[in-house]
Amino acid sequence: MSKRKPEIRMKSYGIYTQWDFDAKELPRIQEFTTKVEAFVDVEFGFVVNIKGAKNSELDFCIDHPGIADLEGNTRLPFDGTVFVKTNDWDFYLGDTIWPPIEDKLGTWHMTLELQGKVIAEKSFELWR
Repeated sequence: MSKRKPEIRMKSYGIYTQWDFDAKELPRIQEFTTKVEAFVDVEFGFVVNIKGAKNSELDFCIDHPGIADLEGNTRLPFDGTVFVKTNDWDFYLGDTIWPPIEDKLGTWHMTLELQGKVIAEKSFELWR
């Protein structure tokens, strides 16, 4: 018998309340949008619900418009891997803005991959 295919659904995207990484709760959606006015501490991204993929690797990538490190070099996209925690799991992928704002303006492209396939993606335009 073949394994059931995981079910993925994007629940929300846009601007959220501030996210506390250590808290159990995910941030709450404030506005559905892909156009985000850039100011310090604005939180943006998306929430997906993943069913039937417990313990699977979930790869994420946040490709930013060219954020500089302390030496002025462009940082690589932010990426990593997490494991799906339950068989009905909500996952938030997002970021927030910090000073200086100028190198955060432009297109931010966020992707999630499960088993080597893109399961969710969204681009956000940050403007001032």
